[in-house]
Amino acid sequence: MEKEFKIWRWRIFAATWLTYAGLYFARKPFSIVKANLGDAHAWDTEALGALGAFYLIAYTIGQFIAGAAGQKWGPRLVLLSGIALSIAANAACGITNSYALFAVFVTLNGLGQSTGWSNCVGTMGQWFRKDERGRVMGVWATNFQVGGMLANGLAAFALGAWGFEYSFFAGSLALLVVWVFVYFNHRNKPSDVGLEDIDEEVPEIDENGDEVAEVAWPRAVVLNIAIVGVFYFFVKFIRYAIWSWAPFLLQKNYGLDGDDAGYISTVFDAAGILGVIACGWLSDRVFKSRRALTSFVFILGMVVSCVLLYTVGSSSVWLFAVCMGMIGFTLYGPDALMTGAGAIDVGAAKRATVAAGVINGMGSVGAVVQELVLGRMLKTESVEYVFGTLLVSALAALACLAYLLWRGARGKTSV
Repeated sequence: MEKEFKIWRWRIFAATWLTYAGLYFARKPFSIVKANLGDAHAWDTEALGALGAFYLIAYTIGQFIAGAAGQKWGPRLVLLSGIALSIAANAACGITNSYALFAVFVTLNGLGQSTGWSNCVGTMGQWFRKDERGRVMGVWATNFQVGGMLANGLAAFALGAWGFEYSFFAGSLALLVVWVFVYFNHRNKPSDVGLEDIDEEVPEIDENGDEVAEVAWPRAVVLNIAIVGVFYFFVKFIRYAIWSWAPFLLQKNYGLDGDDAGYISTVFDAAGILGVIACGWLSDRVFKSRRALTSFVFILGMVVSCVLLYTVGSSSVWLFAVCMGMIGFTLYGPDALMTGAGAIDVGAAKRATVAAGVINGMGSVGAVVQELVLGRMLKTESVEYVFGTLLVSALAALACLAYLLWRGARGKTSV
């Protein structure tokens, strides 16, 4: 591998990693200040849940659009535009006290945020080969744990030091620094800088020896993408439930101050960093790139973690934190593996942007649903109902992977 290519791969890795990590600085402030925001403006959990849903509906719709947009115009342009929109919309949330305007700004932020995952994954697919993607994407996908953890910390610090408005301002400033780095270091594919593209796909040849143009994914590929998407619906339901409501519950149910609640909620992301690295390494070295089998083992552990959360999680803040960490460790690996390396594998490198967009879009529907369901549930029911709902989602995610493994045994997928 030539020196210039290696250097560019490091630059691409850094640019895409920082892009997705950086986006969390404009995504997490709302979750961290949710209780304070509700107290300041007299917005109840249902109203706060609706705001989260506005953001996530826009994020979900944007996921389906962003993948196709990246395929047409290139990930670089789409990412830079999305980051800029997110910076502006998040900062505006710190200025307004109008519910209607806040809803508009979180919706615009959702659209900006939606450009991140599929276009970052699509870029990585153009620069890294299949036999190294499990390890590479395992390390790369620490972006949303590290980003979430640092964003939580910054938002919590600004909340405690200056008030909830500054949680939004600080996050946008951090993301602006990332935008500048991405502008100078991101390129869509090797040929954009005069290098040879990676092409691992073997073209289909007709009887005359001519290459057959691929019109659409085969039916089996479409079904595999759909199964991974449904799996991600339930995984993202759990991830966003903890992201969105853990700081709120730590304040309202366990009596912590807002900044302390923000700091403790980072346990979920911190444990996830180790889980992602372990899952990616095991995928390549032990399970021989069988992403679904690796993920099944981890999700089985997540089911056990959710059982513990349901049975003992409400008894003390420390048991709640331990259960959060266990769920983070077992969730984040399959989350990253199936929507990162798995999306590249199932959709093929050239169409990984579209596959990742579809899978992440379907997963984001789960994030929307949890805001509406849990927001209403917390208004009328005890926290045990919330923990029980997370357990049901974990079991459903496990069932999806079991079905994918069954299809793999019949030769219908190689994920």
